[in-house]
Amino acid sequence: MALTGVLRPGHVQMRVLDLEESVKFYGDVLGLVETGRDAQNRVYFKTWDERDHNSFIIRQADKAGLDFYAFKVDSKASLDKFEADLRAYGVSTERIPAGEMLETGERVRFEIPSGHLIELYAEKKDVGNGLPYVNPEAWTALAEKGIAPIRMDHILLYGPDIEKSQKIFEDVLGFYLVEHVVLEDDTTDLAIWLSCATKAHDLAFVRHPEPGKVHHVAFQLESWERVLRAADIMTMNKVTIDMGPTRHGITRGTTIYAFDPSGNRFETYCGGYSSYPDWQPIKWTVDEVGRGIFYHDRKLNDAFLSVVT
Repeated sequence: MALTGVLRPGHVQMRVLDLEESVKFYGDVLGLVETGRDAQNRVYFKTWDERDHNSFIIRQADKAGLDFYAFKVDSKASLDKFEADLRAYGVSTERIPAGEMLETGERVRFEIPSGHLIELYAEKKDVGNGLPYVNPEAWTALAEKGIAPIRMDHILLYGPDIEKSQKIFEDVLGFYLVEHVVLEDDTTDLAIWLSCATKAHDLAFVRHPEPGKVHHVAFQLESWERVLRAADIMTMNKVTIDMGPTRHGITRGTTIYAFDPSGNRFETYCGGYSSYPDWQPIKWTVDEVGRGIFYHDRKLNDAFLSVVT
């Protein structure tokens, strides 16, 4: 197995204002599969094609936004090593026992300088995708329920000190810089896109004065046609669309941004290129950031930049 260390994004926990309204939205409109509820009144979901028990968790709160974002690592030994390496780097960590989240093993939680809580874990129950592991079909009926993404793919976080957060992900966890937007001084980054494998990004940051904010959680679709279908489903269900369907210049993915009933932004997208750690990062200058984010429109709208939870 060539891929070691941090494997991929694993789960995200979001706060919503009305739990049952959100359950209906994420189940019927987005097409996620509910996999359980716990004593803390959290509701667990996965996409139809994910095999682990959960990737998207919601809980009711007075304020929408992000609780934490997690990455799966390849083994318990790697989890122990990453915790030791984080502490040696000066990052405080917390061990959360197995079972605190449904069907999930021990987690290591830490706060990064941008004000976000990040978790690492190694174990989560494999519940499958409804297809057998021997001679499977191509898809199940769940692939046609709602928008039906195939995975929870990445997150965009807003906060200060993004260069310090970047160093933790690069120096300790083995991520690498794929693309970045530089400010007028040609030195300071406005935004960064980081990968732990061969995707265009698994995590992104935008410099922002308030700590701990989230711009969007992204769900991957299989094709541009599925992105267009997602737009139709959003319109049929009167979902507030922020932008799209359109294309990114940065990462080259095709995309729609929209809001859940609580005001949390989410993205449904497909495409983007494969990247590798030995590639030189792509740099965008701030005067071209409109084309970088929205390639067709070549400009940003104020709400896209400023509305976060």
